[in-house]
Amino acid sequence: MEFTREIYWNVGHGASTLVPMYLLVIIALAVLVYGFRQRITVYRQGLPLDRTDQLGERVVEMLKNVLLQTKVTRVVWPGLLHGLFFWGFFLLLIGTTLIVIQADFTDLLFDIKFLTGTFYKIFSIVLDLAGLVAIVMLGGLLFRRYVLRPEGLITKPDDAIMHGLMLTILITGFVIEGARMAVTETGTPLAPWSPVGMAFAGLLSGAGEGTLLAIHKLTWWFHLLLVMAFIGLIPFTKFRHILTTSANYLFADRGPKGKLVSLDLENEESETFGATSLKEMTWKDIFDADACTLCKRCQDRCPAWATGKPLSPMTVVNQIGEAAFTAPDSQLIELIGRDVLWSCTTCRACQEICPAAIEHVGKIVELRRSMVLMEGEFPGDEVMAAMEATEVNGNPLGIGYATRGDWAEGLGVKTVGEDGDVDILYFVGCYASFDKRNIAVARAFIQLCQAAGIRVGILGKEEKCCGEPMRKMGNEYLYQTLARENIELINAAGVQKIVTTCPHCYNTLAKDYRDLGLEVAVEPYTVFLEELIGDGRLQIKADDLACTYHDSCYLGRHNDIYDPPRALLRAAGGTITEMAKNRAEAFCCSAGGGRIMAEEKIGERINIRRVRMAQATGAGVLVSNCPFCLTMFEDGVKGAGVEESLRPRDIAEILAERIAK
Repeated sequence: MEFTREIYWNVGHGASTLVPMYLLVIIALAVLVYGFRQRITVYRQGLPLDRTDQLGERVVEMLKNVLLQTKVTRVVWPGLLHGLFFWGFFLLLIGTTLIVIQADFTDLLFDIKFLTGTFYKIFSIVLDLAGLVAIVMLGGLLFRRYVLRPEGLITKPDDAIMHGLMLTILITGFVIEGARMAVTETGTPLAPWSPVGMAFAGLLSGAGEGTLLAIHKLTWWFHLLLVMAFIGLIPFTKFRHILTTSANYLFADRGPKGKLVSLDLENEESETFGATSLKEMTWKDIFDADACTLCKRCQDRCPAWATGKPLSPMTVVNQIGEAAFTAPDSQLIELIGRDVLWSCTTCRACQEICPAAIEHVGKIVELRRSMVLMEGEFPGDEVMAAMEATEVNGNPLGIGYATRGDWAEGLGVKTVGEDGDVDILYFVGCYASFDKRNIAVARAFIQLCQAAGIRVGILGKEEKCCGEPMRKMGNEYLYQTLARENIELINAAGVQKIVTTCPHCYNTLAKDYRDLGLEVAVEPYTVFLEELIGDGRLQIKADDLACTYHDSCYLGRHNDIYDPPRALLRAAGGTITEMAKNRAEAFCCSAGGGRIMAEEKIGERINIRRVRMAQATGAGVLVSNCPFCLTMFEDGVKGAGVEESLRPRDIAEILAERIAK
């Protein structure tokens, strides 16, 4: 026998079938287009934003994330369920498309059939198994949502509509196949190539041929109506994420990762800075809400949410979206809440895990900018005092700028103003300049450089705060003032490379300062020292060290630097016991987003939560490479009452103790 089947079997292939079928298709597509045109009108309330540069790379990234479900499957259990369901449903879509192409085009117009022979057998079994996988995975997703009910997972009527409609489409597809096979393929060599369809045929085998023909035809039309309803409902239900999430991969920020938009503070036509209303957000900020699937991954990883603060990144995104569609004149700061906005540490955990390429942090910073620049509002008097101290002395600690270089006394380090013939400029940062605990880190770094024969220069008392905490807190004006002064000094020095021991300084100088004219290469000290050890210029002797390592947010998630710090610890003889949350999943220390200047008044303190995670490893040393983290952990071990069992240390200190003489 010929390995194929008659398409449109029992329903006919004449005008009585094709005309109403394609009329329904046209209506469904028209409703789909109409629905999205309405939504596009709402997106356009936002400011313009060009996300069409590097179009080729954008398309590749979109296809990778859509077809391979790369971002979705990073969370294994629900991600794999969704991924397998998607692949099953996608194969069914391809199969249906091939059937339409043959039946209504190649066969009808050119008498060409390709669904025959071996290809048809493979086609048949692949689609059968794809449909089965889709049903099983959808059942798993239903079980998770309605039986397991993960805490914080929002379930709306949309979810029941989606699951119910897709499940009915899949099952009616097999009923159609089963009824057809019960009449035409039972006992034939073709039957084993449709095992699921054959199982349904077995369930229907007790019915007579007339009943089977009726079941087949009625179910065929019902199935068609369901599919058309599915298409038409996409813009009006959570189904829309099929298209909006896919599009969001195309529109995703192409980097540098975490870089903020620089405000043009000299633009005399600007009446406001930052955002308070939808018209001051971008269209992408509104579109993000339509791409959101409410999977709550961002919320689950938010350190503020985890420690009892009111911030849910998922809720912030969706509040902006709901306002755009229901109350476009809303004052967003009042709608979202000040405590929510001030709680963010800009750790980027939300954006890194988001399967829909949503950009949470930029929205929060834009709203903070409005509060600070337009209203002069800060989360507390201590932040206001730190801002004022920075304006006067160039640092938030309130220490006189004239003593900024005193930490280097006795090390033989000169400023680049005294001697510009240096290999690197060490941008020290505020905490390594003034904070006693972090001064030890700065001195250790100099000792390591000197042991490797590296000539180091500093800016000394001329150096100002890089401005990162002020910027993330919303004070763009103060940030740009500090940045321009630093850039002028650096450019005048004529150095070729900057190295810093602060990830916040590194991220700011390497990315944000580019907008203001800095072009010098910038490296974090962990990368720099790893290169020196690799080249043999720096010799480190190994000595046993049981430790755990904390990935600072601004070195890790913001810059994807995870291995060099660990390589340095191993070179020093360290045995690293990883915390439960490490690398891209690492928990914040609480100091980012300008929170280093603010008191933590709501919920559990984030730094104590992180110290508890370190304590759980059993390691006696908690290693970091960030002055903010080190400061917070010194405070955290006291707050947690574990000073005797856990000691915070910086990598530079450990290496300096192990310099091979």
